[in-house]
Amino acid sequence: MRSSIHPTYFDEAQVVCSCGNTFVTGSTKQEIRVEICFKCHPLYTGEKRFVDTLGQVGRFQQKQKIAEEHKKSVAQRKEKNDEKKQRQAKSLRDLLMEV
Repeated sequence: MRSSIHPTYFDEAQVVCSCGNTFVTGSTKQEIRVEICFKCHPLYTGEKRFVDTLGQVGRFQQKQKIAEEHKKSVAQRKEKNDEKKQRQAKSLRDLLMEV
């Protein structure tokens, strides 16, 4: 192996999380910045926390809300159409089938 092609390795590389947690590890970079670490990740903490990357969670929740409203409006339209069908004049065949 050639000795000049390997990157420099830092035994005490500082990892800084967006929550404020810092810890030391080995890496080829002297300082590493991360968004999620073991102190704030929902899997390790047990808390139900959304990790919003570029507003994706908010957009998804908004889509869910719109879908619920759409379901309600479809159900209302269906009820209205059913009532309209019941109020329509019956044909001679329908009247004879009832007797």
